[in-house]
Amino acid sequence: MYQGLAALALAVVAVAVCVHLGMVFLHVAPSNTVTRQHGRAVNEWVYPEFEQNWKLFAPNPLQQNIAVQARAEVRTAGGVIRTTGWYDLSAQDGRAIDGNPLPSHTQQNELRRAFDFYGATHDGENRPLGLRGALAEHYLRRIVVLRLDRDHAAGGAGVIQRVQVRGRTTNVAPPPWSGEKVSAAPAYRELPWWVVPAAEADGGVR
Repeated sequence: MYQGLAALALAVVAVAVCVHLGMVFLHVAPSNTVTRQHGRAVNEWVYPEFEQNWKLFAPNPLQQNIAVQARAEVRTAGGVIRTTGWYDLSAQDGRAIDGNPLPSHTQQNELRRAFDFYGATHDGENRPLGLRGALAEHYLRRIVVLRLDRDHAAGGAGVIQRVQVRGRTTNVAPPPWSGEKVSAAPAYRELPWWVVPAAEADGGVR
């Protein structure tokens, strides 16, 4: 009996792995008959957690350091509303993987990709571009709330009411021999305040 259950579980895992690999392959493959007919299903499977990014192999790779920062509006146990300072979430991720020879994909890319996903699905006025825009906002907000909760931003008995996210982009200095001039001043993209649903504020999303 146990051998049968183990074989069944192994078969289910094998099917799930094959489906996932197939979906990712279709996502990165050139447009074809399958992706034209089932592109929506492929995108729903891939985005946002499994999106592929090939900038490392682009003719002009990314030459910027992007740090994602967040702050919260907290209601204390006494009913007072206070605003926290900015938490540098990207710096925390960097410290977490420093010295780790095999950091996880989540540690390295979850926060950055969520911020990139938001930027790609919103215009300059932070208005969502279709349904993926709303998904990107919810995804980034949940990640930020979890990170702030991990840092005890709300204090002992406080509750996070709203969060705000901003990205700080700093150009990587070019090598001296290139003669290229870039600004060393950081540029900020500040997103609007988002109300945190009660289920997320109480730690219901993990």
